[in-house]
Amino acid sequence: MARTRFGFVVWTALLLSSSVAVAQQAGDPCGGDLKKLCPGVQPGEGRITACIKSHLTELSETCEARVLGVGVTGKACKTDVTKLCAGVVPGTGGIRACIKSHMAEVSDPCRDAMSRTAAGKKLFGSGAP
Repeated sequence: MARTRFGFVVWTALLLSSSVAVAQQAGDPCGGDLKKLCPGVQPGEGRITACIKSHLTELSETCEARVLGVGVTGKACKTDVTKLCAGVVPGTGGIRACIKSHMAEVSDPCRDAMSRTAAGKKLFGSGAP
């Protein structure tokens, strides 16, 4: 009986810890990327944003999805989408794929907006969620 109870407690703890990890990832999809790509970078004066900007092509899938969302919907990237992705049909994921494939050609204002998003900064008036 004690073993069964212990097993149940361990199983419950594991279940809860994985739920917390999923919830944290959903709320902060770029947190792990910041820790991995910018360890030791002190927040403030744009240092985190600059670090992430230099690693935009190395982001995890969840962080990349958040960042590319800004690239597709944000005002700062509207010119890039028009210029680099002319002819791509919206609504099929094609624009996100296009921006991703042209990351080296994306303008600095667009890269800055995507980097601020990854760094957890709020973008007012960007059209980002």
